[in-house]
Formats: sequence, structure tokens, C-alpha cells
Amino acid sequence: MKLLVTREMGQDQTKQQIEKGLQLYQSNQTEKALQVWLKVLEKTTDVAGRFRVLGCLITAHSEMGRYKDMLKFAVVQIDTARELEDPDYLTESYLNLARSNEKLCEFQKTISYCKTCLNMQGTTVSLQLNGQVSLSMGNAYLGLSIFQKALECFEKALRYAHNNDDKMLECRVCCSLGNFYTHLKDYEKALFFPCKAAELVNDYGKGWSLKYRAMSQYYMAVAYRKLGHLADAMECCEESMKIALQHGDRPLQAQCLLCFADIHRSRMDVQTAFPRYDSSMSIMTEIGNRLGQIHVLLGVAKCWVIQKELDKLGLLKIHCLCEGIYRTKGQQRELRNHVVKFHECVEEMELYCGMCGESIGDKNHQLQALPCSHVFHLKCLQTNGTRGCPNCRRASVKPGFV
Repeated sequence: MKLLVTREMGQDQTKQQIEKGLQLYQSNQTEKALQVWLKVLEKTTDVAGRFRVLGCLITAHSEMGRYKDMLKFAVVQIDTARELEDPDYLTESYLNLARSNEKLCEFQKTISYCKTCLNMQGTTVSLQLNGQVSLSMGNAYLGLSIFQKALECFEKALRYAHNNDDKMLECRVCCSLGNFYTHLKDYEKALFFPCKAAELVNDYGKGWSLKYRAMSQYYMAVAYRKLGHLADAMECCEESMKIALQHGDRPLQAQCLLCFADIHRSRMDVQTAFPRYDSSMSIMTEIGNRLGQIHVLLGVAKCWVIQKELDKLGLLKIHCLCEGIYRTKGQQRELRNHVVKFHECVEEMELYCGMCGESIGDKNHQLQALPCSHVFHLKCLQTNGTRGCPNCRRASVKPGFV
């Protein structure tokens, strides 16, 4: 009897700590919330409580763009679900595993895990998750450019949303449909669906997370830009970025930066676009969004087309970026091609660091261009500790002091 009471107290404490973490998370104290949840995960003996706290950690890491950590917790959650021997828990954990792989652009794995979810014979809870499973599968098919299957999944998810009166799911599906029709270049529909999502947020979203508003505004921005309504696109993207910055949503920040760059490119302002592409690429690389990296590279390439002549230093950079992507994907032929072209550019431009003498970019070091246009390895400048350009220093010394 004493053992039973102790266990119940443990369950109550687990629940209280999970709720404490949620309150911290909702007030944007993300790191404190993570510490609370990790402590619960370490100490609780309540298996159901452990499953729930893993769900909180998965969601938090997803929104922060820490997709590898998200995947790690999803794998642990699968093992916890097996301990509980309940099909509802298993369905939810496989859905989280599918979502983790979706975020990492592992679309074939996403589809496989989604099919596992749909094949499970659970209770009402599992059936309610089927709409979210269909949405994740649709996003994966869209990532693979299998458009017919993607549309079928999105339509199925929308039916689930309507049947269960799930407005949040409907909002997410509308955003994905906006993305879908953008790919098909039907920009009127690409705008219609995120506008519908924005209406849902306005009508039902008082208790929702602001991420739903940010998401709808972002997809509206993309559609407006495609339609040539650049002022509207900028306004929506700024609203989305504002929310993303407030909540530390790194994935959405990367998407907004990409959208900002595309808007500036549409205005033929490529010099303003380039640094935004760079910032977007930095975050896309950090979070592991390979599809996003490709969209950035496409935008950069289109900027160069606008300029009509390729900047050699920019060309060097694109070969370096392509090399990184093909190395990650294991595509050896394309990798070798860009490595060769990279070194050809270095030799043609005679780009060597004026301090260490090594070719610039050869070891993926950060570079620093000084106002005089001389380029050095950043680490060389920092190590040397000199002010001004080492190559120009002699010219700056007054006669009689040489």
C-alpha cells in the first residue's frame, strides 16, 4: 500500500513539473523549460509521464530547428511506447518519428513511418491522429515532387480536419496546400489557401500558439511575391519574421530570410538580396534543411542571371556551397565536378592569402575582405593582430621611416 501511494505521488509530481515546463515554454523561457523537462525525464519512474515529457521535448526541439535532437527524443519515445503496450502511444511516437525525418528532408523514411501509423489498429485517439499523419506524408511526397500523391494526402488530411472539427489541423493543411500550388505555379490558389489559414487563425486562434499566424503570413508572402504584389509580400513576411524572432523559431527565420531575399531579387536589388541569402543559408545548414539550401542556391543563381555576368568570387562561393551539399548527399560525381571547378577558379583568380600563402577557400576557412579589396583568412588576421591591411602597410609608412 505504501509503495502504491509513493508511486501516485511520483505521478503527480511528474505532471506538475511537465505543466511547469509548459508554462515556461509558453512565456518564451525555452531553455528553462527544457531543463525542467530533462530533469523530469531523468528522475521520473512514471512511464506514461516519461512519454508525455518526451512529446514536449520533441515539439520544442522541432520549433527551435534542432531536428537531430528532435529525432533522438523521438527514438526514445518509441521505446517508451513499447513499454506501455498501447497502440495509441505507438501511433503517436511513430508520427513524431515521421515528423523528425520530414524536417531532416528524409522523405522516404517519413512516408514509411507514416504508413506504419496508418496500418496500426488503435482506438479513437489513433484515428484522430490520422489527419496529422496524412499531412506529414503529403509534405514528404511534395518534397519528392510526387504531386498527385501529395495532393491526395492533403485532401485526406483536410477531410479528417473537417470530420473532427480540428481547426488547427485545417490551418496547417491550408498552408501546405499553399506551398503545393506554389510548386505547380498556380499562384491564385497558392494565395487562397494561406489566406484561408489566416482567416482560421483570426476566427478560432485566440488560444493558439502565434506560430500558426506566422506560418500563414509566411505562405501568403510567398504567394504575393509570385503574383508580383511585392509590397504585400514584404508586409506579410515582416509580420512572420517578427513572430519568429520573438519565439526563437530558427526554421521560420530561415524561410523568412529566403523570402526577403527573393523579394529584393524581384525588385532587381540583387546587392540587398545576397546577404539575406547568405543568412538564410547559414541557418538552413545549421538546422539540416537540405531542401531549403537548394532553394537558397536557386535564388542566388537567379541573382547572377540578373547581373548578366558572373562574379568570379561569387562563382567560387557557389562551387563551395554545392560541394558541401553533394558531399552530404554522397553524390560523388557531382562532388568531384564542383571540387575541380572550385580549384580552377582559385588558380584563375590567383586567390591566395597574403599572410599564410595558402589558397583561399581551400580548407573552408572564413575569409575577410578589407576596404582595400585585399582578401585574407580571418584566422590569419586575428592571429597576426595587426590593424589595417598587411599588404598595404608599407605604402602607408611615411618617407624617412622605411
